[in-house]
Amino acid sequence: MKYLGMELPVLSQKGAVHTAREISQQPALWQAIWEAVRSNRNDLNRFLGASLPNVKRIILTGAGTSAYIGLSVTGVLQRSTGIVVEPIPSTDLVSHPRDYFHADIPTLMISFARSGNSPESVAAVALAEDLCRTCFHLVLTCNPEGELAKYKTKNEKFVFSLPPEANDQSLAMTSSYTGMLLTAILIARLNDLEGQKQSVDLLAGYGRKLIDYYASDIERLADQDFKRVVFLGSGPFYGTARESYLKMLELTDGRIVGKEDSFLGFRHGPKAIINDTTLVFYIFSNHEYVSRYERDLVESMKKGPSPFLQAGVAESPINGVHLDRMFYLSENGSKLNEEYLAVCSVLPAQLLGFYKSLKLGLRPDTPSTTGAITRVVEGVQIYDLGI
Repeated sequence: MKYLGMELPVLSQKGAVHTAREISQQPALWQAIWEAVRSNRNDLNRFLGASLPNVKRIILTGAGTSAYIGLSVTGVLQRSTGIVVEPIPSTDLVSHPRDYFHADIPTLMISFARSGNSPESVAAVALAEDLCRTCFHLVLTCNPEGELAKYKTKNEKFVFSLPPEANDQSLAMTSSYTGMLLTAILIARLNDLEGQKQSVDLLAGYGRKLIDYYASDIERLADQDFKRVVFLGSGPFYGTARESYLKMLELTDGRIVGKEDSFLGFRHGPKAIINDTTLVFYIFSNHEYVSRYERDLVESMKKGPSPFLQAGVAESPINGVHLDRMFYLSENGSKLNEEYLAVCSVLPAQLLGFYKSLKLGLRPDTPSTTGAITRVVEGVQIYDLGI
């Protein structure tokens, strides 16, 4: 058995079995998630039919990687429901709950969690229960036995559990992240679920191409001696950019530092990070209007200090964009909606972080040599709000 071109004994010796398998399994997992959503469609429709007509806002929440899911699905959820959608990390909800929860604004809170055992996960739900008169809860989790999944609420709650293989065992979230992201997209498009099957199959094909065809190219990119990295993405790809940078930071134990930003936002100061040790990685949209701004930013990189390398992922070739490395997903001009592309566009960063971790002599399954970060966050004390 091989994952990412390496035999199991080699991966085991390098402390990389879980991460390699969990990256590799994603295309198959995405197709399994479509089946799981279809199996739960009636229950999901009942819950959404009871909640959505009675709420004025939707909060998308989670901690760390799980929080970035909300950044990528805000648009599709807002368009599909006609309700204001706000991505707010559970870490913010817990520290400043009165800034976000309002008693007289009926709310649907969608919580994302791999384990559901992080202290902020349950605390955010408990605070919503205390501060909102009406707050429905939709929990998307990879662990049906977690504290979040089992927490009892006075308001109605629905728990959707992803297939068991989505519950990553490695420190860095990979398939759990893309799995929960895809689940949220499919729930947003639940009224046309059968029509989404073709998109999910195409998405899986793109994922397989990145893993099977481009992994060796990405490994060679990881061989390059860059010290900083910048990931750029806009709209739903901004969440992808944030998660991409976190994967690099986690898997290299903080040895590769950098920044994530939107294409337009990067011009407003953060571009100062560029020097001759910086890898800039662009996550391109396939929307022509957005692409105009992206091409302008790439062109602007010719002014000022030059990056060490520039690379990117795009569905198809982009006129006027020529980088050191490009990873194209489509071979026939097919087009996916942006939110689906946001799912697979994180794979290059997962692979890059994985290979860079190995190059640095780290163990990708447990890259933190000091134990500063753990699979489930530890040591967070939750305090009484005093209400």
